Amino acid sequence: MHTEKIGKNLFMVELETGGFKNLICSYVIKGKKPFLVESGPTNSIPNLLSGLKELNVELEDVEYVAVTHVHLDHGGGAGTLLKFLPNAKVIVHPRGMPHLIDPERLWPSSQAVLGFISEIFGKPEPVPKERVIPVTEGSFDLGDGAKLTVTETVGHASHNLSFHESFNGGVFPGDAAGTYLPEFHVVVPTTPPPFYLDAALASLDKLISLKPTVLYFSHFGKATNAVERLKDYKLQLQLWADIAEEGVRENWSLEQVRDRIIAQDKVMHKVADFIKSHRIYSKTVLENCVRGFIEYAKQKQGS
Repeated sequence: MHTEKIGKNLFMVELETGGFKNLICSYVIKGKKPFLVESGPTNSIPNLLSGLKELNVELEDVEYVAVTHVHLDHGGGAGTLLKFLPNAKVIVHPRGMPHLIDPERLWPSSQAVLGFISEIFGKPEPVPKERVIPVTEGSFDLGDGAKLTVTETVGHASHNLSFHESFNGGVFPGDAAGTYLPEFHVVVPTTPPPFYLDAALASLDKLISLKPTVLYFSHFGKATNAVERLKDYKLQLQLWADIAEEGVRENWSLEQVRDRIIAQDKVMHKVADFIKSHRIYSKTVLENCVRGFIEYAKQKQGS
């Protein structure tokens, strides 16, 4: 069993990408028509299809696949997935749409940023243009009076969307609210370059204004105390930014900035050993996300 009911009409599918548990998940909303949130990466599509079978979801019944953004771990598998979902269309930010239709530029850029992790996720396949719905706001009918509302939440990426489902009052933030580590019940930043701090903070304010009951993280799972977590994440991002700006002024190395963050961020101090020993997070959180803040700080001080 790699599916779990986490709310009214709502199920989580553990994708076990690359054999890693608690790394990436997709969500299934059972309403008028089955609705998926996040395709996950290409190499996880067999596990997602297995999850749909486990939930007795008929593939031809799926109407929409909503992807929060087109990074490999969130929307990279959409093209492959749609080969099995004959009637489904993909909901995506307009800025992400070209990369779904023609992922040839997305793949090498992902390889450059992610290195070996890109191979764990797998190369994306194209999504037919006629099967893509570009949106930045609006809502979709889930049946029984419920709806899925789209909110633009850029910052982590220029094409990040969040989705609010009214069955339970929860939000799927993509990477706009960070990475949730269920083992520790804490959130750590998801801020690879290019990272836009001001936009990210404004997006968090948007999410806070929705007053969500819970957050459904793509990395990873359901987290309660949603508004408090969003407010804490804003403070955490500002702390990382302050440290990165000091590091740029003092000409610190990436490692020095990283170590200062671990020393000053109580959450990072708590989970540092876990992240350092994790094959994926040691690269994404301790290298790519720190670099995102350093590049942000360099641009800010150069402006």
